[in-house]
Amino acid sequence: MMGKSRRPIKRWLAIVALLCVSATLFFGIGFAWLERVLDTPLTDQESFDTVEIPRGVSLQSVVTSLSNTYQLKYPRAIVAWARWQQLDRSLKAGEYRVTSGMSVRQFMEMLTRGEVVTYQVTIPEGVTVEQALAIIQAQEPLSITLEGASDPRLLALVAPSVSVEGWLLPETYQYVRGDTDLAIVQRAHHLMQQTLQSLWTSRQVDLPLNSMYEALILASIVERETSVEVERSTIAGVFIRRLKRNMRLQTDPTVIYGLGADYDGNLTRRHLRDGSNAWNTYQHKGLPPTPIALPGVDAIRAAMQPAEGAALYFVAKGDGTHVFSESLEEHNANVRRYQLERKVNYRSTPARDS
Repeated sequence: MMGKSRRPIKRWLAIVALLCVSATLFFGIGFAWLERVLDTPLTDQESFDTVEIPRGVSLQSVVTSLSNTYQLKYPRAIVAWARWQQLDRSLKAGEYRVTSGMSVRQFMEMLTRGEVVTYQVTIPEGVTVEQALAIIQAQEPLSITLEGASDPRLLALVAPSVSVEGWLLPETYQYVRGDTDLAIVQRAHHLMQQTLQSLWTSRQVDLPLNSMYEALILASIVERETSVEVERSTIAGVFIRRLKRNMRLQTDPTVIYGLGADYDGNLTRRHLRDGSNAWNTYQHKGLPPTPIALPGVDAIRAAMQPAEGAALYFVAKGDGTHVFSESLEEHNANVRRYQLERKVNYRSTPARDS
């Protein structure tokens, strides 16, 4: 009797074992199949595509879009796997790059990490704010919202200053598709504020500058006078000494800035004698009312840490550098040598990248 009762138990145990083996084989084969589906490349093209994921889009919509674009098989299985992995809870909107050989799994995981396509725009040193805005707004992925440098949002950003000129730090800025031109400007302004505050705290003592804004104005003049790194602090020193002696700065870039669109590339004596130009430092003592360009960090540092010396004058030599002098007599001799007998390829400053 005992032998007979054990036979059904053994039979059932064998059936259960067989079912377990079958289930293991079934799920093993199923997982292997799913792995192959997930590791299927979206594209084998050498070039890359971009896919934009809108805000609030569902996981089902993302997979459907991929399936339509790349002819994916088994989209329902991909959705089920993504939900099982809880990827649907962390999808991040944005623009994504699909590279050659990228698998479905890699793309979905990239969405959860938010590895969106980034772009960059460089604001060169020495350009005006109008030129900087033109560079920024020429970037196709950006959303354009600003209406020039007089846009009320920009004026509010730099208040109490009455001009945005000078207030953006020349630098390379990263952004993503959909960012606005205003966002780039805000970052450039914030970085300029940080830079000014940092350098202002370590400025030389006894500078004839009453505020960071005046330092910004002087830095913009230094930036426009030279792009030769070793000359910046020397030129700043000349201007600082002239300010201390109540001498006019007499710098051409300020006059040119004040002329605006009326400047045709030829600065004349009539321009230098025009007292109606508020930026004419040949006629008006002290600093001009606003910066004349966007100065870089080196020019700002030079304005706050000018080189010591006795030079009160300088003149462009025609090769992009300058010659400095302490007396007016020596300066006039340099003018006759370098200005009145100009070479054909004469230039007052080195050619800039912009």
